[in-house]
Amino acid sequence: MASIEKRGESSYRLTVSCGYDKQGKKIRKYKTIDLSNVRPNKQLEEAQKQFALFENEVKKGLYLDSGKITFEDFIEKWLKDYANHELAPKTLYRYNELLNSRIIPALGHIKLNKLQPTHLTEFYNNLREDGIRTDGKPGGLSERNILHHHRLISSILTSAVQWQFILSNPASRIKAPKVEKMEARHFDIEQTEYIFQLIENSPIKYKTAIYIAIYGGMRLGELTGLEWSDIDLDNGILKIHQALQHIPGQGTFTKSPKNESSNRIISLPKTVITIIREYKLWQNGEKATLGDLWHDEYNNIFTTRDGKPINPGTISKWFHKFIKQHNDKIINDDTISKEDKPNYLLDNVNFHGLRHTSASILINQGLDVTTVSRRLGHARTSTTTDIYSHLLQKSDIEASNKLENLFNKKPENKKQGY
Repeated sequence: MASIEKRGESSYRLTVSCGYDKQGKKIRKYKTIDLSNVRPNKQLEEAQKQFALFENEVKKGLYLDSGKITFEDFIEKWLKDYANHELAPKTLYRYNELLNSRIIPALGHIKLNKLQPTHLTEFYNNLREDGIRTDGKPGGLSERNILHHHRLISSILTSAVQWQFILSNPASRIKAPKVEKMEARHFDIEQTEYIFQLIENSPIKYKTAIYIAIYGGMRLGELTGLEWSDIDLDNGILKIHQALQHIPGQGTFTKSPKNESSNRIISLPKTVITIIREYKLWQNGEKATLGDLWHDEYNNIFTTRDGKPINPGTISKWFHKFIKQHNDKIINDDTISKEDKPNYLLDNVNFHGLRHTSASILINQGLDVTTVSRRLGHARTSTTTDIYSHLLQKSDIEASNKLENLFNKKPENKKQGY
């Protein structure tokens, strides 16, 4: 038996018969669909289309009864049918970490159509409890980390609504964890100049990476994904069209940039080009020394000792160590007074902070947001204004003060009015 039965003003119940069980009892599959978003005179036609799709899924064994499947069952379907094909490898890896470590153990057993906002609220409160962290540190997860859990759950449940497994998304009926907006950590101009002085005698590979990162404002993956064919040393032009990623268990690999706008061409000043030329000479010397042991099949600018693409984490770890060693040296230097030591310490900024440093300096120097956004590879200028709103506000105040100084001169300097 197959049927389409109207249940309520815009709800339809679909029934498909699929044989008999061992006791000779008919097996039926049911599905209720909500067509409130379809015009009344078109609802029956849409219901018939949905029925045909439903019947085909049942016959091919692809249908999962939304009344019986658990949240974990749907997560597996979401991963298989969507996430594994559409998401970037690193994003997928991070999502699997969140799902397998906390979300599935806590919520996976609940029937999908029985999952309520209260379940999610209780789960988020549990994440705030002391002892939930896996790194052994006291306290619960940060609100930002909890927000990442919430956004993933909400995204999965949105797919469940779109695929008509549930009628509404319970995650949309609660307030998302509130995260205080923080200024992107970066170095100011004085500290940036200081860093250039400090890395003068550092290994040429890392010195070059720091210079390109600050002057180019690129992401770490974009930096390590650069190949020698991407740079025009004569004209000081750099092409960014790919990124390098490393995922535990999968190794280091090349992928497309974060978005279409990330494919871009930027200019580098002569200072950086000179350092890159020095680095290239050094790398050529390494090639000559290793001979056949150098991996010529790769053309990456930043490599391992034998020419393979470098793990992006190698550069970020070196930079973290560089800052720590410098600060430890200053703290333990008895020739510097306690009052003067803060003047020599570097802020605890990670490697990604060099990208923020580049953008912040450009904005402080009065460069327009559109140019900064294009140089950073942001998909929208609104992304740039959102991240650097504090700096733009400061620039706006300066603009206001300039107008004030321009048109409100001292009375003796004004022309006599008549």
